[in-house]
Amino acid sequence: MRTVDLKIEDVAFGGKGVAREKGKAVFVPFTIEGELVSAEIVREKKQFAEAELVNVREPSPDRVQPQCPYFGHCGGCAYQHITYEHQLAIKWRQVRDVLQRIGKLKDVPMRPIIPSPEQYGYRNRITVHAREGVVGFFRRDSNRLIDIESCPISRDEVNRALAELRAQPQVHDGHYTLRVPSGPRVFSQTNEAVANALHHLISQFIPAAQELLIDAYCGAGFFAKGSLDKFVRIIGIDWDKFAIAAAQKHATAKETYIAGDIDLELGRGLQKTALLKTTVIVDPPATGLSPNVRKTLVDLASATLIYVSCNPATLARDLKELQNKFTINSVTPLDMFPQTAEIEVAVHLQAT
Repeated sequence: MRTVDLKIEDVAFGGKGVAREKGKAVFVPFTIEGELVSAEIVREKKQFAEAELVNVREPSPDRVQPQCPYFGHCGGCAYQHITYEHQLAIKWRQVRDVLQRIGKLKDVPMRPIIPSPEQYGYRNRITVHAREGVVGFFRRDSNRLIDIESCPISRDEVNRALAELRAQPQVHDGHYTLRVPSGPRVFSQTNEAVANALHHLISQFIPAAQELLIDAYCGAGFFAKGSLDKFVRIIGIDWDKFAIAAAQKHATAKETYIAGDIDLELGRGLQKTALLKTTVIVDPPATGLSPNVRKTLVDLASATLIYVSCNPATLARDLKELQNKFTINSVTPLDMFPQTAEIEVAVHLQAT
C-alpha cells in the first residue's frame, strides 16, 4: 500500500469522492469535490483504484463535523461530513449525470430536489443485527458488526426500542427491526415527511378525469389509497402477499389488490383496460423494471406513467427504453435519506 496526494474532482453515486492519479480514477470515501487530501491506496484495479482517507490537507468550505460517533465506521451514512445544502446539490447532480451517462438522455428536465425537513432523527424504523453479544449495524465494507448504542438519524422512539433490546439479559443472534409504533408491518416509506411530499408531487402528475390507476409494486397501497378521489377504479399489484393483505384490509369497493407476478399481472391489467383513461405508477425495488415489464409498458402504453425509483442507475437504464414510447416531462429527486448516499427520484412520463 502507498500514500498519495490527490485533488478530489467529484463525488460519485454511492458517496465516494473521485480523484485521478496518472489518469486512473481513485475513489476516496468521506471527501468533497475541491478538497486536497492524502489517501492510502488499498485496492488497485486495471481501470481504477480505491483508497482510504489519511487526512484532509485543504478542506472544502462545505465540510462539517459529523454528529454520529460511529460515522466512518458504520456502513449506513456517507455524507455526515458535508453540509446539508451541499448534500442536496451533490445528489441532484448525480441524478442528472447518471441519466445522461447511462440513459443517454440529452436534455434531462430536472426539477429542484425536495429536501427532508429533518436531517437527523427522521428514520421511523431500523434493522439491527445481533451476533455474539454485539448489537448494531454492519461495518463499512464488511460483514462484521459495530456495536451501536444509538442512531442519530433515527427517531427517539426507535432509539428507545434499541435501548430496550440492548438491556435484555441475553439478545439472541439474529435480525431485529425496530420501529415507531404504527400500522401493519409491511413495506412503508422510512421518512414520513418526505413520503408525504412524494405523494403530493405524484398527485400533481395525475391528469383530471382519470378512470383507472394501476399501481405496480404497490406494497400496502401507499400511492393507491392516497389517490382514491382521482380514479373510478384502482388496481394494485405486488408479489408480497402480506403487503397485499394489508392493502385489502380496509379497501373500498373501487380498490382491487392482486398478489402475483408483476410481469404477468401488469400486462393483463393493461390489455383488459386498453380503452380507459389510465395512469400507471411503478415503484420497483433497486433492481428496477424487468425486461418484460419494460416491454409491456412500451407495447401497451398508458397515457400517463409515473416512475418512482430508489436507484438512479437502474432508472436510467429503464428510461433509455421507455423514451421510445414516452416523453419525459420531469425528473424530481427527493432526499428520503439525509446523511446517506441514497436518492429517491420521481419521473413523470406521458405517452407520445
